Amino acid sequence: MSQHQNWQPGRARGSSLVKPARPTFAVACLVAGACLATGASAQHTASAGLAYDAQIQGPVPIPPSERGLQTVMASSWFKVSEEGRILEGAIFDRGGNLLFCDVTARRVLRLTPAKQLSTVVTLDALAPGGLAFHKDGRLFIAALDIPNGRGAIFAVNPDGSGLQAVVPTASGYMPNDLVFDAHGGFYFTDFQGNATEPKGGVYYAAPDLSTIRPVLPNLAMANGVALSPDGKQLWATEFGRNLLHRIELADATTIAPIGSAIAYHFTGPAPDSMRVDADGNVYVAIYGQGRVLVLNRNGIPIGQVLLPGRERGHNLQSTSLAINPGRNDLYAVTSDADGGQGATVFHAKAFARGLPPATAR
Repeated sequence: MSQHQNWQPGRARGSSLVKPARPTFAVACLVAGACLATGASAQHTASAGLAYDAQIQGPVPIPPSERGLQTVMASSWFKVSEEGRILEGAIFDRGGNLLFCDVTARRVLRLTPAKQLSTVVTLDALAPGGLAFHKDGRLFIAALDIPNGRGAIFAVNPDGSGLQAVVPTASGYMPNDLVFDAHGGFYFTDFQGNATEPKGGVYYAAPDLSTIRPVLPNLAMANGVALSPDGKQLWATEFGRNLLHRIELADATTIAPIGSAIAYHFTGPAPDSMRVDADGNVYVAIYGQGRVLVLNRNGIPIGQVLLPGRERGHNLQSTSLAINPGRNDLYAVTSDADGGQGATVFHAKAFARGLPPATAR
């Protein structure tokens, strides 16, 4: 062999230097070590097993993306019943009374600041779920019969007299909640459909009730509805698909160009009624989780209110809330179903005061 053929990498011609270790051998050793370490770690995890910790214990742990939010714990303010009655539709009237629905007993209740409870009106066949005040002082009630797929909207005087159907059952809607605009018309949600058959939506009833027009159709069990303080932004929750819709309005029934968006996608059960405060923040009661999620005017989560006992499965049927127009006091209504803690109104502090009822505008 020639001198050229005897030459090897790492050795100078005619030199007695020892050839260094090949780099590929070192890399192989590192890779093998890493694999052994990874294998050991995996074996350790597998042998230890998964374990519940404080963040994931209970039936409805806070989703990871929401654990860092500013959080307050509500306190019990009034026990409505020792039975697990379903409560809904919390709002304030001009006198500072809290009104809400006892869905189970098909009645609308009034709770004074002195905590005196009375019945405003009882419905015959439909269960009330959403409340709102007309400018003329009448209380409008969204009511439905879920098993039979029907509903109506009633109007009644503040003393419970003069009950009449303004959107009758023959209209074919299942009204769940409603909110008035500054003109005397109102938006209401139609709780029809399911996650794969979105048959519900948000509709607008003209001030003289002459027309009802779709604003946001094809929703799966449309539930909560709210307006921004200036009336230009409409919010709606889609119970069947866990969505929060934000709509920019060009007029009462027209969505502005590029004005429709899904602002938030909830995790777990399920967005219910909502309210807006004077700063434009949106408070969504989450049915099945015992909490209220707060989002700013752009739909970005900024805080949450937790109900006591939720980590043990109590007070999870949080359906609705109201914020006092005079101050930032929030009142959430909930049921413990068959959990033994009855139906309760809870209290916490909100970011800002509530919006006045339509009769005060």
